[in-house]
Amino acid sequence: MTTMSAPESTSDDRLWAALAYVFSPLVPIILLLWEDKKERPFIKAHNMQALVLGIVEFALWFILSFTIVGLCIPFLLWIYMLYCAYQAYQGKLVTVPVISGMVKGQS
Repeated sequence: MTTMSAPESTSDDRLWAALAYVFSPLVPIILLLWEDKKERPFIKAHNMQALVLGIVEFALWFILSFTIVGLCIPFLLWIYMLYCAYQAYQGKLVTVPVISGMVKGQS
């Protein structure tokens, strides 16, 4: 994972980008529906990554919840999402392996 130079962002943009990771997939869905926020470059860069990470996290929780050891993997993903939220709040873009390339290809 690397950080890249981010488009100009306001403190509000950084807050919403961080919240997208912490409360994913709920906040990313809300941001996709919120006309004022969905076109902001900084929020847009983080929002889809947060949405995909949130969906992957919930899928892992569901699939691996049948084993005690399996619960550690989604928890570690959630810790990683908190790190991404911190980076977003600092105004940095985060490149998530596999997901960033996939999301940029969809744009």
